[in-house]
Amino acid sequence: MATGKGSDPEQKSWWRRLWQWPKTKYLLWIPAGGFVMLVTGAILLGGFNYTMEETNSLEFCTSCHEMSAFVYPEYKESSHFSNQSGVRAICSDCHVPKDWWGKVVRKTQAAFIEVPSWITGKIDSPEKFEAHRREMAESVWAKMRASNSATCRNCHSYDAMALSMQDRYAKRRHSAEYREATDKTCIDCHQGIAHNLPEVTAE
Repeated sequence: MATGKGSDPEQKSWWRRLWQWPKTKYLLWIPAGGFVMLVTGAILLGGFNYTMEETNSLEFCTSCHEMSAFVYPEYKESSHFSNQSGVRAICSDCHVPKDWWGKVVRKTQAAFIEVPSWITGKIDSPEKFEAHRREMAESVWAKMRASNSATCRNCHSYDAMALSMQDRYAKRRHSAEYREATDKTCIDCHQGIAHNLPEVTAE
């Protein structure tokens, strides 16, 4: 008696035979689970990196009232915003490290320190902002000193400086001999480049 095509168990595909084998069926979930985890991890990592880059933009940095009202106007008057070479350094160029882990640490600090300050309105008026300007400035200066002004040197290189075109004062300060003797870094001499300096208070 003739039977329909595929009725013989021996003619079943190897996949169906493997799936119907109780002792090994569960093994199929190992590569399937690994693939799902790989795709999920790639999506999460991509989304995380995208979010970090978006929060590095000038538009994001100046989107809150405090930055747009008190900081952005100062920055627009600086040589970092407009200069003869047409090269613009934005907020993240100075305040966020370029390396991945440094960027993650900086974003974490912002999430746990700066965001709560914004929520509580710590610097939401000109008077409050000025009252905390020195505190904020010294915190940034300390971070930059600790990193040997790494964010400055992402754009500025001692090796690329034409010392012969600088005045005597700058040429001496930028020399390797001076830096080695004093252990000074960019921020020690170049405070107030993009923002107003805090008022000097009498001791």
